[in-house]
Amino acid sequence: MRDFSWKYFTLTGDVDAFLLYKEMDQLSAAGSAESQAELDAAVEAAEELAP
Repeated sequence: MRDFSWKYFTLTGDVDAFLLYKEMDQLSAAGSAESQAELDAAVEAAEELAP
């Protein structure tokens, strides 16, 4: 969806398509940060359980 909205924006100049692109980009970045935080928490929990 992100790539489509960018392509549509470049072809049409539609501001709404650009705003959708930026929103998708922010959601992707937030999702990456959440995934990294979950991974860090899992690693810490595993380290606590290890002898």
